[in-house]
Amino acid sequence: MTTTYLDKILDAHRAVAAADQRDVDALRDACLELPPTRDFAGALRAPGLSVIAEVKRRSPSKGDLAADLDPADVARQYAQGGAACLSVLTDVDHFGGSPADLQAASAAVALPVLRKDFTVCLADVYDARLMGADAVLLIAAALDDDELASFAAAASDVALTALFEIHDEVELARVLAVDAEVIGVNQRDLVTFEVDQDRAVRMAPQIPADRVRVAESGVRGPDDAAVLHRAGFDAVLVGESVVTAGARADAVAALRTAARVL
Repeated sequence: MTTTYLDKILDAHRAVAAADQRDVDALRDACLELPPTRDFAGALRAPGLSVIAEVKRRSPSKGDLAADLDPADVARQYAQGGAACLSVLTDVDHFGGSPADLQAASAAVALPVLRKDFTVCLADVYDARLMGADAVLLIAAALDDDELASFAAAASDVALTALFEIHDEVELARVLAVDAEVIGVNQRDLVTFEVDQDRAVRMAPQIPADRVRVAESGVRGPDDAAVLHRAGFDAVLVGESVVTAGARADAVAALRTAARVL
C-alpha cells in the first residue's frame, strides 16, 4: 500500500497523542467555561462566494511561503479584503504554524477562525477550542467512523463548528452519516499531491444543497474561484495564492469579485 504524505504526518500526530497524559474530561470542562464562539458556518452561508483565507507559513510540498509573517497583520489584511473566515495552521513540524499564530490572528479580527491541523484525538478537539478557534478540521481520510462520530459530537458539545474534509463519494457518505453541516472537498490528491479540480467539480452537486460546500487546496486565483462557485461551492479555502500575494487584501477581494461576475 502506498504511503502518503498524510500518513507520515498522521503517524507523528498520533505518537504525540499517545503520549499525552492530560485528563480529557478536565479539558472539556475548561472549554465549557469559555465565551461563545463565532459562527463559522453562518459566515460561509452569506450570498456569493465566501473566502476562508489561510495564515500559512510553509507547506510540505512548497517549503517556505511566508515564514516570517505576522499573523495578526495578515489576518487584518484578509479581513480588509472581505474574507468571511480565517484558517490558521497550528501544525509546527510540517507547516511551521503554532497555536500562538491562531491566537494572534483571532485576536486581531472579528472573523471566525478554523484551526487547520490534523485532529487525531479528543484532546485535539478541545485544544482547538481552548486556543481560541471557532472551528476544527476533521479529515475523513485520517479518521475511522467511530472517530468521526466521537470528534464531531465533542466539537458540537463545546460549540465548535466541524469542517469535514473529503475527497470522494465514499468519504462523503461517511461524513453525511454523522450529519456534517460544513463539508470541504480537498482538490489535492493524497498520493501524488497534485491538484485535481475535476474532483471538486464532480463532488459539489453530490453534497446536499442545505450543507455548506467548501473547495479546499489548489485555488490559484479568481479563475479557479469562478469555476468552483459555478460548480456549486459556497466557499473556497485559499492559502498559498493569498499568503504569497504582494497585496493580500486585493487578492482576497479578487476571489470574491470573480464569483460575482458569473
